[in-house]
Amino acid sequence: MKKIAILASGSGTNAEKIMEYFQNSQKGEVVLVASNKKDAFVLERAKKFQVPTFIFSKSELESGILTDKLQTLGIDLVVLAGFLLKIPDNLIQKLPNQIVNIHPALLPSYGGKGMYGAHVHQAVKDAGDAETGITIHMVNEHYDEGKIIFQAAVPVLPSDTPDDIADKVHQLEHKYFPNVIESLL
Repeated sequence: MKKIAILASGSGTNAEKIMEYFQNSQKGEVVLVASNKKDAFVLERAKKFQVPTFIFSKSELESGILTDKLQTLGIDLVVLAGFLLKIPDNLIQKLPNQIVNIHPALLPSYGGKGMYGAHVHQAVKDAGDAETGITIHMVNEHYDEGKIIFQAAVPVLPSDTPDDIADKVHQLEHKYFPNVIESLL
């Protein structure tokens, strides 16, 4: 059984879908939810599934404390689900090709530092794009530049607001992210 750790900074709807998906899996189990925010709602979602949690600071992330925790647990795959800090080189080097992220746009468009959540959906709307979607990719030393594993698209209507776009993207995230994670195990 492969061990999954989820890193999240916010509400955790994707994390919840992943925990739900793997609660009866024969391939993998979520053994940790870690957050850089002590009040992130994802920590409450983890309790619902009886998944242990770990809270860390940005300096603890950079110093390797999180890396040590993941290695001690024997984590096979780290899943970023709304995690907003840059993954430090020490973690990428210790877990090469074992960290996956989901981005709420069709990379390489609308990627990079500061491009997350509502910022992305507003940029898609402002550009008048006819479609948007999700990208699931491996994590490397640069924001949103790792190897693309999977993409799915949805149409953007001229009448769509950024919130409408966000709803469509969330539906794709919840539908595909757990399946893609399972395929990586």
